Amino acid sequence: MKNYMITVMLSLAAISGTARTWTYSDCVEYAREHNISLQKSRLTEESSEYSLEEAKAQWQPTLDFATSHSVTNYPWGEGTKNSYNSSYGLNAGWTVWNGGQRENNIKQSKLRTEINRLTTGDMMRTLETDLLQVYINILYARESIGIYEEAAKVSQAQSERARQLMEAGKMSKVDYAQLNAQYEQDNYALVNAQSTYDTRRMELKQLLELGIDAEISLADVEWTAAQVLAELPPITESYRMALDTDLRIKGLEIEKSSSDLDIAIAKAGYMPKISLNAGVGTGYYAPGNSFGTSMKQGWNESLGLTLSIPILDNKKTKTAVAKARVAQLDAQLDINQRQTDIAQLVENWYIDTRSAQSRYSAAETQLESARLSDELTNERFNLGYVNTVELMTAHNSYIEAQHTLLQAKYMAMLGQKMVEFYRNATVTLP
Repeated sequence: MKNYMITVMLSLAAISGTARTWTYSDCVEYAREHNISLQKSRLTEESSEYSLEEAKAQWQPTLDFATSHSVTNYPWGEGTKNSYNSSYGLNAGWTVWNGGQRENNIKQSKLRTEINRLTTGDMMRTLETDLLQVYINILYARESIGIYEEAAKVSQAQSERARQLMEAGKMSKVDYAQLNAQYEQDNYALVNAQSTYDTRRMELKQLLELGIDAEISLADVEWTAAQVLAELPPITESYRMALDTDLRIKGLEIEKSSSDLDIAIAKAGYMPKISLNAGVGTGYYAPGNSFGTSMKQGWNESLGLTLSIPILDNKKTKTAVAKARVAQLDAQLDINQRQTDIAQLVENWYIDTRSAQSRYSAAETQLESARLSDELTNERFNLGYVNTVELMTAHNSYIEAQHTLLQAKYMAMLGQKMVEFYRNATVTLP
């Protein structure tokens, strides 16, 4: 009920076009109900349920009613030149034995239903990781705007002061032009940062299937340095947990079991088949007896047993069995490949996360040094001890240090959250 209310409120906000604050959990719940790919996968699930019902219905007999009517004209015949003929029949049939094919089809339909359910679940998990990466990229892009806004504000003030000094004859036009160019460069970087932020928000809206006029704003997420530098759990443990929670592997294992049934179904082609059939019928012919008499005299009943023993089938059964065995081997290779993929994914995230944490630790020291250097260079510039080139160099170094620290912070947190997801099949953001 709670998830339903959240979905309703988010839907109303999206329709009205009003900006609201979205948490990561809000995004996941909204996407769970509105993502088109997920909805299509659920329809595939529903279709497989109907296929299972159809497979179970093969145990039931068939029953049909048939009737035919014809009129015949004899233009040069003697006597009656026209006749009418009709027949009515009710026929039933039931397969007694078909080599176990019916039972295995039912088992396979059940497995296919479970595979489709797991596919939907895996698709949702993939969507969650996509949302996580886009969500953190938006947070990073938004904080980057703050860095470039502050940089543009500082360089604008320096450019304005330089203009005043130039007009007072205390600074050359060259120095003023350099400082003004620095302001233009910082302003350009700010525009790029804003464009990146808008692009990332558009990606999130696409994942959520929001309209073009929908506004979206994310909740603030704060992480301390201790959280950024938190030690990762043992990689072997994470790999084992990733294998245990991966829905795709579970689906592939069921796919392999389904291929075993494919072999059994194919081998049924070697088996004899037994079927029963029964029917009742009657008919009417005119000219002749009255309708009632004709129907009574024409009444007939039939009961039959059919035994079909395959002898030669142009290698159809042999080929089907061989193909089923190949599919079985292919299913095992798919499982092995998925295990290898997970190992690579987990190891890559560990490498990237530890690398980002190392860069973060180094960037903290670098940022403090760049900040002090920028402050001292500004003071020395005001006293006339350094030139504009040195001032701009210190300014750019400070911006670069801020950006490096910010990038390392979000890369480290993204890596930690991805590892958390692989371990637990879920992730939480504060």
